[in-house]
Amino acid sequence: MVLRLALVLLAAVPCWAQAQAPPSPDTVTVQSGKLTLHALLWHPRGNGPFPAVLFNHGSYGPGVITSDEPDAVGPVFARHGFAFLFLYRRGVGLSADQDSADGDLMTHAAQAQGQDGRNRVQLDLLDNEGLNQALAGLAYLRAVPGVDPHRVAVVGHSFGGSITLALAARDTTVRAAVIFGGAARSWVNSPELQARLRSAVDQITAPVFFIHAANDYSVKPGQELSAEMKRLGKAQRLKIYPPVPPSPSNGHNLVYLRVDEWEPDVFEFLDKYCGGPAARRN
Repeated sequence: MVLRLALVLLAAVPCWAQAQAPPSPDTVTVQSGKLTLHALLWHPRGNGPFPAVLFNHGSYGPGVITSDEPDAVGPVFARHGFAFLFLYRRGVGLSADQDSADGDLMTHAAQAQGQDGRNRVQLDLLDNEGLNQALAGLAYLRAVPGVDPHRVAVVGHSFGGSITLALAARDTTVRAAVIFGGAARSWVNSPELQARLRSAVDQITAPVFFIHAANDYSVKPGQELSAEMKRLGKAQRLKIYPPVPPSPSNGHNLVYLRVDEWEPDVFEFLDKYCGGPAARRN
């Protein structure tokens, strides 16, 4: 009898493990003008319609981004009931064959023309090609079967955080935005970027959650942009998390390295403004 029970329990383990395993993403294509971009799409379990999140990654060169980044965040959002699209912009990751990456363009400009040249290229990407790709990703996500197109938020990291602010200023139907380390490495050296992002938050109607680690390259972007939104009476939140040793690079990558720290705060925020699962239970 004991042996038979043990065999039954053993046979049940694979089924249980499969049920608890994080969902695997689909690889999808997103058309942005002449660019055919690739993205990873996580679907939450259960029946929709689901709220959804577009994720805008930072600036990279080809071959720099690894699967660790999307794998660190995609399953977490899906587990919380959000469809999640990790869009690879041109020249990066799964879209490496689609023209030059943002990071390469900025690096080459800095080598040829110094900091001013890098700043000009960054602003051009922010206002044009980088923003256009993010808008294409947002349109794709809203058309995914099972996604509620009226409950879509945008999350961005580093330069992707700047793109997220520009996108939320352009598309005022976005329900919320979360910014991890946005502009942290560029803020001090680019007064033009500071002015551009202040202009963006002046136009944004969605609530914005600004996040930094204490040892990020700079926490001034979150501090100053959240203060600007507060001055205008707009919904915003700022949180500076403990440092991520040993370097500013680690602090800047808080989004991937310390998911357990920001997870409760971010999903409380998204549930409040996107009508996520927790909000629907209340």
